[in-house]
Amino acid sequence: MPDKKDAINVDALKALVRTVPDFPKPGILFYDITTLLKDKTGFAQLIDALASHYLERKIDLVLGIEARGFIFGPALAYRLNAGFVPVRKPRKLPAPVARVTYDLEYGSDTLEIHMDAIKPGQRVVLVDDLLATGGTMEATVKLVKQLGGEIAGLGFAVELDFLKGRDRFAEHDVFSLLHYDE
Repeated sequence: MPDKKDAINVDALKALVRTVPDFPKPGILFYDITTLLKDKTGFAQLIDALASHYLERKIDLVLGIEARGFIFGPALAYRLNAGFVPVRKPRKLPAPVARVTYDLEYGSDTLEIHMDAIKPGQRVVLVDDLLATGGTMEATVKLVKQLGGEIAGLGFAVELDFLKGRDRFAEHDVFSLLHYDE
């Protein structure tokens, strides 16, 4: 496993990400990771690079945000010898939940987590596929704090640097593997 993200070929991983213009609406350039995920070497390198960033931090839980955080979360949890907790859209979890509603560009959304998913003081890594403006991750951070978890890091496969989502998380370790300037 690589010691640092620099030990892997980031350019080769970026080459596996397909860009789709005008999706989901005109003027948006969509970074499609499904093409990276289907590449067994690329996917393994991505998970190993994320894991290497957190291996020495004694992580108890990895939280994956619906839906694409579910792709990375369990694999990362396995590599870190940690548990996995899903953060879901409303009415998907069967037991009592903590809930946060947050604003989007055009409306609002809600995320939920089981009330017993995190014990106070547990060290957690929050993971998602993409950091754009940071609204979804900010809502997830609020959920973790409600339950008394200690945030050990925020991990992303891709970060859109030009949207400055990282700026919302100055107090946290933000680790993104693939960076895009526009």
